Amino acid sequence: MGAAAASQASAQALPPPDPQAPLDMRLTVNGEAYRLGLDVRTTLLDAMRDHIGLTGSKKGCDHGQCGACTVLVDGRRTLACLTLAVAVQDRAVTTIEGLARADGPLHPMQQAFVDHDAFQCGYCTPGQIMSAIGCVKEGHADTDDAIREYMSGNICRCAAYPNIVAAVRQAKTQMEG
Repeated sequence: MGAAAASQASAQALPPPDPQAPLDMRLTVNGEAYRLGLDVRTTLLDAMRDHIGLTGSKKGCDHGQCGACTVLVDGRRTLACLTLAVAVQDRAVTTIEGLARADGPLHPMQQAFVDHDAFQCGYCTPGQIMSAIGCVKEGHADTDDAIREYMSGNICRCAAYPNIVAAVRQAKTQMEG
């Protein structure tokens, strides 16, 4: 048997990898380390909601079009429904639950949303707040037009957009000051 035939026979003898076999993953969410055995196709959103128990980030469209699942990964806005959990191993993930302690004050962006009534039904609020924090930290909150542009990936079906812009303006001064 020639080398090529031996190589082909060897390759055929190996079973295909099982994509559903759990992979041991290390996720750091809100400063807490988690070890999870997950299917490599598990999204960050599903890992957080179904395996860690953090349900603040919402599954709105599950296609990256509404922004309800927005979290911060290493301080940058990320759509958790489009991000595989395996891709954020050993990176810092922050969710709405990680912004303020239960016994402490709200994050300035959370407080600004309350002050400006920047939500109605509340479904989009966690993603809006996380995106707004990213917008400020990324330096995109200098004008109302810039805020609207950089927040355009977050949909609010209740149309609280003017109040959201006002909240981002207020929180920006507190976050930068």
